[in-house]
Amino acid sequence: MNTNIPTYARKPFLWEALISLLSLISGVTFSIVKYGLDPQIPMILGVIVASLIALRCGFKWKSIQNGMVKGISSAIPAVIILIVVGIMVGIWILAGVVPAIIYYGLELISPTFFLPATLVICAITSVATGTSWGTTATVGVALIGIGGGLGFPLPLVAGAVLSGAYFGDKMSPLSDTTNIASAMVGIDVFKHVKHMSYTTSFTFVLTFIIELIIGLTYDAGAGNLARIKHIQSILAANFNLNPIVFAPILIVIAVSYKKVPAIPGITIGALVGVLCAALFQGANYESLVQVASSGFESITGDPDVDTLLTRGGMDSMMFAISLIFTGMMFGGVMERTSQLRVVAEKILTYARSTGSLVATTASTCVAANIILCDQYMAIIMGARSFSTAYEEQGLAPENLSRAVEDSATVTANLVPWNAGGAYQAATLGVPTFLYLPFNFYCWLSPLVTILFAYMGWTMTRLEDREPKNQQVVNGQAPEDESKLANNLKV
Repeated sequence: MNTNIPTYARKPFLWEALISLLSLISGVTFSIVKYGLDPQIPMILGVIVASLIALRCGFKWKSIQNGMVKGISSAIPAVIILIVVGIMVGIWILAGVVPAIIYYGLELISPTFFLPATLVICAITSVATGTSWGTTATVGVALIGIGGGLGFPLPLVAGAVLSGAYFGDKMSPLSDTTNIASAMVGIDVFKHVKHMSYTTSFTFVLTFIIELIIGLTYDAGAGNLARIKHIQSILAANFNLNPIVFAPILIVIAVSYKKVPAIPGITIGALVGVLCAALFQGANYESLVQVASSGFESITGDPDVDTLLTRGGMDSMMFAISLIFTGMMFGGVMERTSQLRVVAEKILTYARSTGSLVATTASTCVAANIILCDQYMAIIMGARSFSTAYEEQGLAPENLSRAVEDSATVTANLVPWNAGGAYQAATLGVPTFLYLPFNFYCWLSPLVTILFAYMGWTMTRLEDREPKNQQVVNGQAPEDESKLANNLKV
């Protein structure tokens, strides 16, 4: 977070920064709740208000504009990934990859255990690959199709997919968020993962129980079973469901495990999908380019199947990209003009106990996801803002890294205009506000980490990490301090 205020400007007052925040939050909320409008224009109005406040504080327009540009620039990698994923999803449907997974998934997965199975499958995939985005773009998209075929509401399925995907994103040593969080507080990544396992496993078990209970209430009667067979027959009639069409998804998982960067890794999956589409579905150059651009349009005649398969394409990501750009403009202005810093400093004054400190950390990270619209910025802000406070309270740094990951990493996908929320909604085809209530793991995680802090559970203190009084020198424990000194001199 930028703390350098130019000499010609002053530090914003708290009430000024709050006006900027409220203009965004109230404008977006009113437009969505009252009129069902898209949030981009209210967000632009928030950018205008934040810019006017900055001008009032003496910041020059060039500095404000540089903040917007810097914010957008930081989101460019995510935008490129969105475009490539959109192309890949459309190509995979045309190639029969997604239809084949839906077909065999309907055959193998019991409706009763579908939701907990989805949670576990996505968790395993994300731990192995270290990416929630890659997990949802591959197995997540397929599981959405299977769940829809089984008759589950898509927001419910999306919640299970994201719960599993973000479990892995937190707990995998391969994950970039996991490595950033540990690096920002200066601890080993494996120590960070071990300390997170206490709150994370507790939250995951809670989520699994919830998914299991929901699945047990699902009615897999004769009507649903007949409907499943009907969907399978439609898929078999419209696609060549050769087992080889599973190759693209297996290749993407393999290259993700090998830590191939996301953009080339997803591109490889799309190119293998192009080969499968040409070889097994008879796709020509025109159809491939059209699907990559505009997405796959299903015309099987069955409305449910057509809804499941009509998706993908670069055009489908434009809404998400506009959300990211407008969100990062606002975050860039708030960060560049120190308005966010003023709010964070005020929040920090309420952190007087271990529980309140962790609660303040989690709240700040969630707020950063709403304001800065990027989970990496939320992680960095949380770690930088509270490191001194944790040390002053005698808390080991792994408590801070855990609180940051339990809030910043998992809540990004719960904010529609955050890069995470925009990406997941566009990839899974389910609006953020619809899957949010069912994304149990992600909204339970901050609550659980706050509970652990107030109860004092697994809160490591600095003195617990100090060497024991009896130290060993040259293989022997000294009997007193004088002997220890003499041994050290030798």
